[in-house]
Amino acid sequence: MKTSLIACSLIISGMLAAQQPFSGNRCITLKEFIYQPGDVNFPSCHASTIAEIPGGFIAAWFGGSDEGNQDVGIWTSRFTNGKWSKPEEPANGIRDGKRYPCWNPVLFHAEGELLLFFKVGPSPSKWWGELIVSDDNGISWSSPKKLPDGFMGPVKNKPVLLDNGILLCPSSSEHDGWRVHMEMTADFGMTWTMTPPLNDKSISAIQPSVLFHKGGKMQIVCRSKESRILSSWSADRGMTWSRLSPLNLPNPNSGIDAVTLADGRQLLVYNHLQSGRNMLNVAVSEDGINWKAAALLESEARETEFSYPAVIQAGDGMIHVTYTWNRKLIKHVVIDPGLITAAEFTSEGSWPAVQSEN
Repeated sequence: MKTSLIACSLIISGMLAAQQPFSGNRCITLKEFIYQPGDVNFPSCHASTIAEIPGGFIAAWFGGSDEGNQDVGIWTSRFTNGKWSKPEEPANGIRDGKRYPCWNPVLFHAEGELLLFFKVGPSPSKWWGELIVSDDNGISWSSPKKLPDGFMGPVKNKPVLLDNGILLCPSSSEHDGWRVHMEMTADFGMTWTMTPPLNDKSISAIQPSVLFHKGGKMQIVCRSKESRILSSWSADRGMTWSRLSPLNLPNPNSGIDAVTLADGRQLLVYNHLQSGRNMLNVAVSEDGINWKAAALLESEARETEFSYPAVIQAGDGMIHVTYTWNRKLIKHVVIDPGLITAAEFTSEGSWPAVQSEN
């Protein structure tokens, strides 16, 4: 299986030639930085997350001197009254007199509580999951609670609340190969269960995002080391999943995120590259299998980095994306789904040329 995946990654196939002009970025209604360098005392940031709260939004990320250093903590900013607040650090890795780096925060708002999952530990292969909770929309937070041994919570991308009351958390581990699994909690983090790994060690995949389809079907899309975005399907509310298989989209071993829109379309934010992170893209699909170009968020020289997106659709229908901008800032983009005019990729699988900008 691994050999075939690598072979497929050499050529992006199965894509039709462009049949209509790419509308460019007319669907993007706002681009802004959540904070400016002078607002914080850390030089590096990564792995943002965003959630809607009453009256606005909240974003979180990890920040410090550099990823993996002991001074890296979890930072948040709230968007209320038309502006983002100065970042604050509600969680750090100080445990039993020793400080560890923090990683990959994930926000989720439910039933009047705001949950903030994150990881603590010396490296992804040795980290553990923790949770803090806010009952005032991120103004103040509880003390951190360590999740049960072996549980990470949602590892990078947002959980989804199922109709049976289960919070389904897309997760993965890196201590025994890159392996995807799902974690479930019926009481918002008090008790947990998990599925077995969805892939063996011959396929390297992590950091899934969950999508919903007609007929109760669910889909995950995953980051991988296979040069492609990988996908799997479930028909039993996430308890069992099909074998991971490649989509016709490249992945340069970089984080992705996706969301099912209110109109039923699937929207994906990712790097449409086989290597590097210097271009960040938005694609849409009717079926989760066939994807089209929707927006080009960033595209610059190869030494730049735009990565680790998070995406939600707000109650008013607008799409909100946050992502890492050159490891220095967190950028926020708003997309109007009604203005998306999707275009086919070129026959070589490259991104179509942008013909108009905002």
